[in-house]
Amino acid sequence: MAAYQETCAFTGHRPDKLPWGDNEYDPRCVELRRRIADALERAYDEGWRHFLCGMAQGCDFYFCEEVQNLKRIRDGVTLEAALPYAEHGERWNATQRRKYLELLGGCDKIKVVTPLYAPGCMLARDRYLIDHASLLLAAYNGAPGGTRYTIEYALKRGVEVRYIPMEDDSGGGENFAVWF
Repeated sequence: MAAYQETCAFTGHRPDKLPWGDNEYDPRCVELRRRIADALERAYDEGWRHFLCGMAQGCDFYFCEEVQNLKRIRDGVTLEAALPYAEHGERWNATQRRKYLELLGGCDKIKVVTPLYAPGCMLARDRYLIDHASLLLAAYNGAPGGTRYTIEYALKRGVEVRYIPMEDDSGGGENFAVWF
């Protein structure tokens, strides 16, 4: 496994907290994906080579796809999927499962954090991401939930957090450490 100082994790919202839901063709989603790709390029240029993804729908999927795109054009990039439990994704609809399995197929490593679903397994996955990284990229709009928990945990652990604005108007950025 890559050294922690070379490892970048990601957190972001699921479709229910995104203004465009699951419509990846919405111009705001397209713009967010561009920002994610730019943030990954910057991280790569600064030396990060190993990327961790929690494999939730929404922003995690965007991140995973953009890392896979980065792997096609840059040398030495590795991608690790951190699954909260072994059957993660099995209850999703056929379209969601197909995309999930396709993304998993592009990962270099898959880590199952807990064998079975149990209360707290998603948070255990989030802690795994932070405990194995030195940089966290966060697509975050200020909403409570797992993304906020992951950011707060990263800050407590001394992991650098870089925020990727969710929309063109990143007003409120004064509440965050660093904006891309």
